[in-house]
Amino acid sequence: MRLLKLVPDHTNVDFMRWRNVAVVVSTLMTILSLAYTAYRGLNMGVDFVGGQMIRVSFAQPINVEQLRSRVDGLQLGESSIQEFGGPKTYQIRLPKASGGDAAANVAATRVKTMVTSSYPGARIDSVESVSGKVSEELAQNGAMAIIFAMLGIAIYIWMRFEWQFGIGALITLAHDIAMTLGFFAFTRLQVDLNVVAAFLTVVGYSLNDTVVIYDRIRENLRKYRKMAILPLLNLSLNETLARTVVTSLTVLIALAVLMAIGPEVIFGLSLAIFLGVVVGTYSSIYVSTPVLVWLGVTPDSFVKTETADGAAPQNG
Repeated sequence: MRLLKLVPDHTNVDFMRWRNVAVVVSTLMTILSLAYTAYRGLNMGVDFVGGQMIRVSFAQPINVEQLRSRVDGLQLGESSIQEFGGPKTYQIRLPKASGGDAAANVAATRVKTMVTSSYPGARIDSVESVSGKVSEELAQNGAMAIIFAMLGIAIYIWMRFEWQFGIGALITLAHDIAMTLGFFAFTRLQVDLNVVAAFLTVVGYSLNDTVVIYDRIRENLRKYRKMAILPLLNLSLNETLARTVVTSLTVLIALAVLMAIGPEVIFGLSLAIFLGVVVGTYSSIYVSTPVLVWLGVTPDSFVKTETADGAAPQNG
């Protein structure tokens, strides 16, 4: 039986032909994503802003405005109600209570009593409560984890390859995170600790794809010293294309299944990783690779590094 090949042998796609168009589109999308995120903000979950999160499953579809009116009638502060995975399941988010844990428990109890009495057959699936101090620490730690991960990755690639590769990896990671943030700001999907874990996963996946391509580029810089840089980059991308397509496709299939039939609690995690894989695959081709050209990487520059002091460098 013949093996299925998603990418035929001797594929020769001229990726670098569209590098200028890609950089314009990527730059505009990154700027728009960051600007929209700063303007609209993210729909932060209880993990980061504190308060109570009550998840309710109703016996039949309900009028959301009526539910919101009844929750607001309890005078517990400005509430937020969102559909969660279907027309019968909703999340009721309340601001953190000023009276501490005791006041938070009283507020949650009042909401549960109102729901069960007003909507026969309604079921309280979960009640989460996070204090303001804990939520601030979680937000700071989550942001620092993403920043330190990106910087650590850039430093590693800088040491593993050359400084241009490190900057290229950092730009690629920043692009991927900006795209994911913009998506969550636009869709108003909730950002919680699961989504932060997804961001870190996206950083790792994007790095993995970028390192594979960078390693092939470095090998070809040594092998084809007289080849022009653009044909050499195209050659490297085509040689790693089969691996990129197969890896991304298998991950996307698994994530699509999780989003379709997986538990609702990991929907945001699965969606963030799914988007990150798509964006990361694109950026590894049209962001991380063209950056090397703009940063002045040429076969000649690599030869100079190799022949300096008459010996090849001892870096991996």
